[in-house]
Amino acid sequence: MSEKVLHAGAADFDATVLQSSEPVLVDFWAPWCGPCKAIGPIVEQLADQYDGRAKVVKVDVQEHPALGVRFNIRSIPMLMMFKDGQIHSTQLGAPPNIKTLLTQMIDKAI
Repeated sequence: MSEKVLHAGAADFDATVLQSSEPVLVDFWAPWCGPCKAIGPIVEQLADQYDGRAKVVKVDVQEHPALGVRFNIRSIPMLMMFKDGQIHSTQLGAPPNIKTLLTQMIDKAI
């Protein structure tokens, strides 16, 4: 696992994500979710690729259900790009071109 990927929960989400000076890609996932596991390595690659320009944070919605409720997560994987404390863009699911889609999300936010 990439050391660049941060993990956030209910206690530190606002400080880690909403108050970040950099755009933040948040991966809402759960350990039992197959598509979430499939895109995990891609999310880690992006954390390394954008280090210093954007943050990548993973939120386990099984461990932190209040965050899932707060952001209306009804299906996972759900990836949200936050900029200046607001949701900038979202990507639901894990289509075959997920790396391209996520790269475009991050590029538009930075």
